Amino acid sequence: MSTKQPTQPSRWRKTFIQRRVSANVDYLRPHRLNWAAIVRPLDESLSQQAGDVPWQTVRSLRFFWLDGLFAAISENFYLGFVTLYALAYGATNGQVGTITAVANLMGALALFPGAQLVEWVGQRKPVVVWSGGGVARLLLLLLAMMPFVITQPLWAITAIIVLNGLRAFMGNLANPGWTSMVADLVPNAIRGRYFGSRNTAMGIAALIVAPLAGRIISTGNGWADFDQFGYQAIFFLAFLFGMVSTFSFQRIEEPHATEAQQAEHRRGDLRRAIRQSPGYVGLVVSAFVWNLALQVAAPFFNVYLVNAFQSTATTIGLLASVSSLTALLGQRVFGRLMDVRGAFWVALATGFLIPGLPLAWVFITADWQVGIINTFGGFLWAGYNLANFNLLLTLTPDEQRPRAVALYQTAVFTSAVIGPLLGGFLADSVSYQLIFGLSAAGRLLGIALFALFTVRLVGKMNESGAERP
Repeated sequence: MSTKQPTQPSRWRKTFIQRRVSANVDYLRPHRLNWAAIVRPLDESLSQQAGDVPWQTVRSLRFFWLDGLFAAISENFYLGFVTLYALAYGATNGQVGTITAVANLMGALALFPGAQLVEWVGQRKPVVVWSGGGVARLLLLLLAMMPFVITQPLWAITAIIVLNGLRAFMGNLANPGWTSMVADLVPNAIRGRYFGSRNTAMGIAALIVAPLAGRIISTGNGWADFDQFGYQAIFFLAFLFGMVSTFSFQRIEEPHATEAQQAEHRRGDLRRAIRQSPGYVGLVVSAFVWNLALQVAAPFFNVYLVNAFQSTATTIGLLASVSSLTALLGQRVFGRLMDVRGAFWVALATGFLIPGLPLAWVFITADWQVGIINTFGGFLWAGYNLANFNLLLTLTPDEQRPRAVALYQTAVFTSAVIGPLLGGFLADSVSYQLIFGLSAAGRLLGIALFALFTVRLVGKMNESGAERP
């Protein structure tokens, strides 16, 4: 790493600093600063204004913010359209369920190897950059090129299953290291505001990109006699913006690992660490039930719109943008609430309302009605995801965080393997309404289990005066 000292700020820069200091602006919000202020190292005076956070950390937080923005652009170009890509080749509900199940299975299989890879390499950032940021995004390019090579529908569907599964494997190989690194990178005192700001930027990206992707698909398919050219275009754009995200993450300075994190892993260390981390087991158990219920229905919402109401990709993209729009409000509201009331409160408040969303799908009679559901869904999911991620960072033991995250995510992905297969079978043999109703009931059970486990934990923390997550 270069030891070159930063140059003295220019006259306009000094004026800029003085005005910002007098205004008492939070310098961890890069969306309020121009590009030069984001990418240039900050001097010591600005570091003090950021709550005594070193300028290297502030700079890394800004590149992490940019990483999230471009990752969201990439994901919203393709993530909601993988199943539609397969449907364009004539995939059945069973095959759609297989696409999701295989991706989740491969994701589950990658987690513990990912944790072990971090321990073997001794650093987290290289693992994240080369697996999730590198190979996983190159596979998006292969999905874009696939129709040039494979034209037979059955082989094309098989290729989508395989490539999407490999993408999930490489993406989740990075997950333990990424989560561990983020827990050390973002100071606990500002997590609510910081992730609220970062997620807001990601929500704005989703608001713009999802309908744009749908429009590109609708207008691009059939261009120059390439039936799937629209899908090829969105996967190619996802690859390009994904690589910008990777380059942004590469600029982050990895936080120094603690001595406990650097200690050699021994058999039984994870089990002992979990015993000393109240609430973690409850988080894992409830997450298994919650995500099983979620994945019974999740892959089939857009499929239902296409099969039942002949909705176009443009319509689906616009409906997704409704969620993104209300999620922006949710990020602001719940980001502040989490800093005041705590992540447990936000998770419970949103978790008991979310089961009503799939239940509402049982009664829709036209695709525009999904816009009403998504209006509430985007707002509630913004709060739930923000709280759940903070709980994961808080409840996982520090000295065994990569392996503890891997265990948590393994439970999540295991349930996500079973859910789509079960949902695909029930959708084909019974009805979509059944899987939507089952999803609502299962989510309610999952949040109830979470409440039972965490009420005891919150009581103990209040008695001991410990900091509330």
